[in-house]
Amino acid sequence: MMRRMLRAAAFTLTTALFAALAAGPALAQKQTVVVYTAIENEQITDYMKTLGKSLPGVELKILRLSTGDISARFMAEKDNMQAEVIWGVGATNMLIFKNAGLLEPYAPKGLDRILPLFRDKANPPAWTGIDIYISAFCFNTESAKKNNLPRPESWADLTKPAYKGHVVMPNPASSGTGYLSVASILQRMGEAEGWKYLDALNTNIAEYTKSGSKPCKDAAAGERAVGVSFEYVALEMKKKGAPVEMILPKEGSGYEMEANGLTRKGAKNPAAKQFLDWAASEEAMRLYAKYFAAVGIAGIPAPEGLPKDISKVVYPNDFDWSAKNRDRILAEWQKRYAK
Repeated sequence: MMRRMLRAAAFTLTTALFAALAAGPALAQKQTVVVYTAIENEQITDYMKTLGKSLPGVELKILRLSTGDISARFMAEKDNMQAEVIWGVGATNMLIFKNAGLLEPYAPKGLDRILPLFRDKANPPAWTGIDIYISAFCFNTESAKKNNLPRPESWADLTKPAYKGHVVMPNPASSGTGYLSVASILQRMGEAEGWKYLDALNTNIAEYTKSGSKPCKDAAAGERAVGVSFEYVALEMKKKGAPVEMILPKEGSGYEMEANGLTRKGAKNPAAKQFLDWAASEEAMRLYAKYFAAVGIAGIPAPEGLPKDISKVVYPNDFDWSAKNRDRILAEWQKRYAK
């Protein structure tokens, strides 16, 4: 009787062991991370090719929207947070998230290699920057010839009567590119003169788009002569054969920084921290540098066609000012120009 009991126990143990071994792959399922991002879709696709090899155990569930929309959604979900990581959203917005207490401070591995400009001032930082994008005009030379339009060299040029109905620009309420352009103008000129300039510019605007890349894509398609956008998309349209030129306004381009952060919910997910470690790594920075003029680690060359030193072409952005005044500026903009 005792022998039969021991044999039964051994069989049960062996069966359980085989069951556990068979379940091994299931137990080793990928860890998911919910990511909110404003990074362009084609860039995400490119980045994922490398990420899948570097973090095979991590699966991203990505929600991609324009900067304004992704920020509004994240703020609205503060009491029922879904996002675990914010990836590639403007530093201005990250400061707003930080001030609202929605981010969990986190120092990604290799933080000491990240340039001081590209990190939150707190230690550990609430956010870490990855790349800088700058405002640029996308100028369709064929449309210009057809409509007898001169090449615009400056912000001031865009207010000239010749451009009436030929300029398209992003809406700053929905687009980070739109907001950086408005905030840069107000910082550079002062608010009184800046709003006067924006009033004059508004008379020439054919449309305010929801997306920051759409103005340049519209210009590339010949729908508009001038699209106020950012440098990456201008270069991409030109590479694809569109009759466009990228113009950096001589008064200075506005700029914004794409940044990453760990949310309060993400603090409970080790895979979220793994992803942020990768997203601030040199491997990731070299991927970002395929598209942007400056990234968070020194010594990585910019793409062909972009300035080697962007400090010579941008107007400095006070991110704290942009964050603190964003709601007020957008309310004033909507009152003046929303149709």
